[in-house]
Amino acid sequence: MGSARYYAARRDIEVTDIMQPISKPADHPPVPARRVGVLLMNLGTPEATDYWSMRRYLKEFLSDPRVIEVPKAVWWPVLNGIILTVRPGKSGHAYKSIWNEERNESPLKTVTRAQAEGVAAALKARHGDGVVVDWAMRYGQPAVGPAIQRLKDQGCDRILLFPLYPQYSATTTATANDQAFRHLMTMRWQPAVRTVPAYHDEQGYIDALARSVMRHIAALDHTPDVLLASFHGLPKAYLDRGDPYHCFCVKTARLLAERLGWEPGRVQYSFQSRFGKAEWLKPYTDKTVEELARAGKTKIAVIAPGFSADCVETLEEIQFQVKDAFMAAGGERFTYIPCLNDHPDHVTFLADLVERELGGWVDGARTRVARDAEDHVTA
Repeated sequence: MGSARYYAARRDIEVTDIMQPISKPADHPPVPARRVGVLLMNLGTPEATDYWSMRRYLKEFLSDPRVIEVPKAVWWPVLNGIILTVRPGKSGHAYKSIWNEERNESPLKTVTRAQAEGVAAALKARHGDGVVVDWAMRYGQPAVGPAIQRLKDQGCDRILLFPLYPQYSATTTATANDQAFRHLMTMRWQPAVRTVPAYHDEQGYIDALARSVMRHIAALDHTPDVLLASFHGLPKAYLDRGDPYHCFCVKTARLLAERLGWEPGRVQYSFQSRFGKAEWLKPYTDKTVEELARAGKTKIAVIAPGFSADCVETLEEIQFQVKDAFMAAGGERFTYIPCLNDHPDHVTFLADLVERELGGWVDGARTRVARDAEDHVTA
């Protein structure tokens, strides 16, 4: 009997203990509601157009082994002894010609911010406060590491990394992800992470490009003979080593031509911005426009599908340098079709792509935020 009474009393104690509410200690630090983070990442921009600002930016960019695949012992003297002495002045002049004076920043920064705000608004309409969107640059400011920390501080225990490059390359997409991973390596409590894949052949992207072409051409007083899709160049050696960028660019151009439904040859592709003496991906944009003009294609339109936002390579290189080469070779009419930038078609596509890549993460995002806000069990 004594043992029976003892065990009955123990059961009462255990049940009573289990029924006690579990709450966080009074001195527990604040715990934000759980959210999902999205980080849009683009290439980068100098903080100003002066020599030293340009030098800092170019040094960071051209010191990246993903961008320059040359042994450091060979590249370092060339970079610091020659390139960083001459190029900052030349690049600064180019940036100055397209600088956003009102905001005192490059157009790339202005547009990327607007894209992030647009995607954030679209996702907020779908998921309330369950998804937080931020943006960063691989080189320069705002930097990737602090952006990840901001998302974490807002309760984002899952983060989607979104490099804004339709066509994957190790020189762009991979190095942006590398930078994010480097910051994650410093974190004791890491968020779960996903990355957005290349979207060079996504229907929504191709449709947005085609609509932008048709809108632009409809506003002209002439019909271009050729639409030239100009992509940023890459050393041919990178293709030979397995970088898929060239293939993705060609596929984008082909799909755009098919979507427009134009006759064969009216949509062509090329590669711009080559640097140094090594062979780069061909055909070269400057040579292509000269050949078109000499062949009697005197009215052309140029689009840059590889850039998600207008930048110095489009606003200065294409609109000034490429145009000058075309006109000097006998061209008559040259028009540049802007990047998709923060146009509603583009923002909607980006938000839809994010939505898809967050599958399984956002289905209950709104519910989780509301629950965490009311839940007494937060630790």
